[in-house]
Amino acid sequence: MNRAIGVLFVAFVVAATAYAFSGRSDSPMPPTQVRISNLQMLDAAESPEGRLLAVGERGKIFISDDRGGSWRAASAPGAAVLAAVRFIDARQAVAVGHDAVVLRSEDGGESWRMVQSDPEAEEPLFGLWLGEGGQGFAVGAYGRFLATSDGGETWAPREIEANADALHLNAVLPLGGERFLIAGEAGTLLRSDDGGQTWSALESPYAGSFFNALSLAEGRALVFGMRGHVFRTDDAGDSWTEVDTGVHASLFGGRVLRDGRVVLVGQSGVVLVSADQGHSFDRLQGPDRLVRAAVAEVGDGEILLVGEEGVVRMTLPAVVGEKS
Repeated sequence: MNRAIGVLFVAFVVAATAYAFSGRSDSPMPPTQVRISNLQMLDAAESPEGRLLAVGERGKIFISDDRGGSWRAASAPGAAVLAAVRFIDARQAVAVGHDAVVLRSEDGGESWRMVQSDPEAEEPLFGLWLGEGGQGFAVGAYGRFLATSDGGETWAPREIEANADALHLNAVLPLGGERFLIAGEAGTLLRSDDGGQTWSALESPYAGSFFNALSLAEGRALVFGMRGHVFRTDDAGDSWTEVDTGVHASLFGGRVLRDGRVVLVGQSGVVLVSADQGHSFDRLQGPDRLVRAAVAEVGDGEILLVGEEGVVRMTLPAVVGEKS
């Protein structure tokens, strides 16, 4: 792995220093020469019609309309690393990343425009949630928290008093109704019971960093991160139970599949699959030993592993416990 990609993923793994790394110094390549397999990808999203978007290194955004079989580069401004992307509907999508960048698309991801950027602040955005009604949140380094009520067209910064130490915030997700959860470094867990207006700190089961989180069902969620630690709540974060994953590799991304299975990915090619809503996991080995940051679903038991060297397809076993 070349030095630039190595620096990039170390920075992503250690979210507390993710803002510090710089992009490659060579000149940008024309869009026709950019290949997703040559870049580090950090997140992916799927539209209601099945279009896939992948974002990551150099501010690149890629599109696939054939279930990840082929990818083409979208027209996107800037070169800041993009860490998260979400569809609002088939046409509207938002991506966030370093330099506090927020990009927005109104044509299904074909073209993007800069909504905001604040490179001097050195506070990248790591996590993103968008609702159908236009509400959304973005979270990032040094406790940065942004809110939108118009589908990502405008964003307002808010202070979270419960995060007085300005710890890095890595993920934000809904818990049902007006409740939301934020997970971050040093075991940070914050909950809002009023639609994101105010936040309170939850008692954390772990002092290490949570790199990501997943909503499961009403009031149920998983948080996960350093050294393979996964915790599950059934009561909107009032209590947490550790899930024994049997791995010590850090976990960075995950997905709840349409059939209800939960997939988590991270270092060393580790893929964890749960068929019981995160109460237990089977460990699979991905097709390589590379680090993966996110998961996309393409149907027929196949997923896409998003991370080092772009995107790789993997077929999940049909039977729980069956090793691939």
